[in-house]
Amino acid sequence: MPIVPDDVPAYGGDQDDDRGAARLNGPLFRDETFQDGTFRDGTYRDDTSSAQPLPTAAAPQNPEPMPDASQPAPAPQKKSAGRDLGAAIGVGVGLGVVIVASLFVVKAVFVGVVAVAVVVGLWELTSRLQERKGIKAPLVPLALGGAAMVVAGYARGAEGAWVALALTGLAVLVWRMTEPPEGYLRDVTAGLFAAFYVPFLATFVSMMLTADDGPRRVITFLLLTVVSDTGAYAVGWRFGTHKLAPRISPGKTREGLVGAVLFAMVAGALCMQFLIDDGTWWQGLLLGLAVAASATLGDLGESMIKRDLGIKDMGTLLPGHGGIMDRLDSLLPTAPVVWLLMVLFVGSG
Repeated sequence: MPIVPDDVPAYGGDQDDDRGAARLNGPLFRDETFQDGTFRDGTYRDDTSSAQPLPTAAAPQNPEPMPDASQPAPAPQKKSAGRDLGAAIGVGVGLGVVIVASLFVVKAVFVGVVAVAVVVGLWELTSRLQERKGIKAPLVPLALGGAAMVVAGYARGAEGAWVALALTGLAVLVWRMTEPPEGYLRDVTAGLFAAFYVPFLATFVSMMLTADDGPRRVITFLLLTVVSDTGAYAVGWRFGTHKLAPRISPGKTREGLVGAVLFAMVAGALCMQFLIDDGTWWQGLLLGLAVAASATLGDLGESMIKRDLGIKDMGTLLPGHGGIMDRLDSLLPTAPVVWLLMVLFVGSG
């Protein structure tokens, strides 16, 4: 959930190619004239009439090229973030305030915030699948089942989350039966993928919240993910030269991955030592290393989906960020990793 811009390159550029091609087509060369008003194709133009043909002999043969005027060297371009960084920071701060306020006021309110994010994320994902691939994953059972998964994870733990996932999958299968059979297998497969990818992984966030120090566990989870993404961006932008996965995300570098690991490990040591009950700094080092790995893989996975769909962002809901799914890409796969390591290190209570 970084507030720094993504590195997926924008699509486009065909328009420039078309304009370049148009300039090379016959009549447009007539705009190139000699000093006497004669066109290269043997016509002339005056102020009162359109271009008229001249005898072939009138056209100068092999004219001397005019020397180009000396032009100042273009200034070197600075690296650009590619997004409105001010808007990105403002939206990120606003989301942070909502999350922190809901966490430390009433836990159930934060569960509702997670459920809303899940429903919006499912809407974005299913909309893009239908627009770009013609895949109609049933949104209604996914949205209802996704919200139920988040609540069940908070109220009944892992067992409740698994039961809710199974029932959601069954609802997707049945709901799709109301439409023609063509594409049934494709649509329900996409629906089951969406149910696991978005709401089920998000239930581990609500499961963290059930511990006595649950709000601090969630803060640690969010903070480490943001720090990992920020470290990857900052170090990669400044020092990155070796591509990490150029076919998936050309902007990511190995140097950026090193930055993510270092930033997350330092933040993990501090969080485990001072925020988590019975936590120690060395556990935080391991936690930070795991978060950097899972956040990077999650980001690459989301980039893979967007490349397959041929889009830059999943949505436009958050200025400077894209859509909700563009902020959940690192968080979703990191949630079960943090939940499991927290349970192993300090228990579930």
